[in-house]
Amino acid sequence: MNQFLEAFAWIADPYRWSGPDGIPARLLEHLGYTLIGVGIAAVIAIPLGLLVGHTRKGRGFAVAASGAARALPTLGLVTLFGLLLGIGLVAPVLAFVILAIPSLLAGAYSACESVDPRTVDAARAQGMTAWQILTRVEIPLGAPLLISGLRSATLQVVATAMLAAYIGNGGLGRYIFLGLKTQDYAQMLAGSILVIGLAIVLEVVLLLVQRIVAPRGGTTA
Repeated sequence: MNQFLEAFAWIADPYRWSGPDGIPARLLEHLGYTLIGVGIAAVIAIPLGLLVGHTRKGRGFAVAASGAARALPTLGLVTLFGLLLGIGLVAPVLAFVILAIPSLLAGAYSACESVDPRTVDAARAQGMTAWQILTRVEIPLGAPLLISGLRSATLQVVATAMLAAYIGNGGLGRYIFLGLKTQDYAQMLAGSILVIGLAIVLEVVLLLVQRIVAPRGGTTA
């Protein structure tokens, strides 16, 4: 209990809220790493997932690839990319992209697959093209599952973005690794609490977005 009190006292110290090593700066760095990793992964995985869900082709391969990506250890990837690419932001971002892709891919193809085939058939009977069916029917109706995949990917990345500090970058992980190195457990625990707090805020925001985009009378995952 004393360690938790010391950690909150460390966070509450006004000195920690200013300067390049202050909590706001490290928080923005951590959030930036998360947004970059998830954003790049979304550009790759969402179109591919929508294609798989819309055409109903390649789902087995997508599931297998997602499962293989989930099995990869993020710390191992960060270390490997760090050795290959050197100190910098590229190595951890590549690892975060690989971590985020499975959830985004699954959310995208599940969004299309969740739409009642009779609804799709009715849209096709009205003369809609495949692109119109995807953009006007499947994506709007499957949006909650799409956002659910985004939620999952974001939480996974924000929880592991602290590993960016492992190879010399910033973020909230700096507090954790520095605290571990100097045996300053209050700082180490404070860094963990801040990561958890950021994850909770992002979860709440994305959950609200998921509920907003849900079709009237539908449910969210």
